[in-house]
This record gives sequence, C-alpha cells and structure tokens, in this order.
Amino acid sequence: MVVLAVVAGLVIGFGLGALGSGGSVLSVPALVYLFGMDPYPATTGSLIVVGAGAAAGVLAHRRAGQVDVPAGLTLGLFGIPGSALGSWLSAAVDAQLLLSAYVGLLLVAALALHRFAPATAVAAPSPHPPSWSRTLVIIGTATVIGLVTGFLGVGGGFLTVPVLALVFRLPMPVAVGTSLLVIMINSMVALLARAGQDVNLDWAVLLGFAAASVAGCLGGAHIVSRVSPHRLSRALTLVLVAVACYIGLRSVLVLI
Repeated sequence: MVVLAVVAGLVIGFGLGALGSGGSVLSVPALVYLFGMDPYPATTGSLIVVGAGAAAGVLAHRRAGQVDVPAGLTLGLFGIPGSALGSWLSAAVDAQLLLSAYVGLLLVAALALHRFAPATAVAAPSPHPPSWSRTLVIIGTATVIGLVTGFLGVGGGFLTVPVLALVFRLPMPVAVGTSLLVIMINSMVALLARAGQDVNLDWAVLLGFAAASVAGCLGGAHIVSRVSPHRLSRALTLVLVAVACYIGLRSVLVLI
C-alpha cells in the first residue's frame, strides 16, 4: 500500500511542479478509492500531501527565478478567509456531496488545463495600473480559490494560474511557480482551521504520499523546461476527465 502511495504521490507532485495545477485534484480520489479513506479525512490528508509538494515546488521555482512573491502573497493572504470557511463547510456536509462536487471540480480543472496550458517563457506585458475593478477581481478570485482549497482539499491551481497570467500579467512559467506559493499558503491555513478535529488519518500512507509528492514536484519543476508543457497538460487533462467519469459512475451506482 505504501508503494502505491508513493506512485500516486509522484504523479500528483509532478503535475504540480510542472504545471502548477491539475495534479492536486487527484489526491482526494486517490486517498478515497485507492486507500479506502472516508471523504472528509481524505480532504484533510490531501492538504498535507499537496501542501508539502507545493512547498518543495516553491523552492525549486524560486531558485529558477519563477516565483513572484508579492503576487503570490497577495492571492494567498486574500484567500485566508475563504480557506478557513471552506474547511468549516467541508466538515458539515454529507460525504457523498463531497464526492459529487469532485466530479464538477475535475471537469473544471480539465477545461482550465486545456485552455491555459503553460507555454514557453515570454516577456510579460506591463502590469495593469491599480484599479478598484482589478482589486475586486483579485479579492473575489482569491476568496474562491481559498474556499475550494478548504472545502475539497485541493490546491486550486487550475484557477490560480489563469488569474496570475491574465490579471497579474505574469509570464506563464512564473505564474506556474507563483501558483505553488498560493497553494502552500491556502493548504496551511486550511490545515490550521481543521486543527483539533478528530480525524482518523493513515499516517503511513500519508507520509509516503507526501514524500513522493515532494519528489514529484521537484522533478516536475526540473523537467518542465525540457518537455512540452502542452503535452503534459493534455495528458493530465485526459486523466482528470477519466477520474471524473469514474467518480460519477461510482456515485450513480451508490444511488441505484
């Protein structure tokens, strides 16, 4: 079982490190369907796995000059209320609702990956001047990202990367690295919001999962400049759609 956790962690971490999004949304389905965790503990365990991988990815991308710290802190700090609220809501809803929400989330993440696949580095346009409308977009988006992270235990990179590229006008490689900083902040806040809750976690699985996620994220950050990001994103998109179909089918069978 630990070997399986390592393999799953490598895949998820690789997606995070190479694309800044997509891989983390696979962690909860992996914990539920591969390791038999209940949905809510799985979302808590996912925050540990994703947070650890994102922290390692931030260090790797930072060394390559691909993390915009002010932009990452802006989205991360504005996302704190949403992350805390999402953690509270997650504990209050039915487990089957959590899994059903995952179907929609996986499909949205697949669409985002398809439309906003990381491209090669290009010079970024000059940043937009500050404006109330832009500020409201940033606050609103950060809140939604935090809410998704806290509620479903995912990084939310499929929302963060497009926002960093389109609103903050960052080059895509920098948006990928900066997304990991936002994911790290939101994951830490969501975990703190769940502190003290009686959640049954399989630490043997989670530690192997998290360690593999770190290794995968470092590998993804290293290889992203050598492999076409479009090919990586297409492959991950297909995986997300396949997992969404699997969860949807399982949910229908439960209802029947």
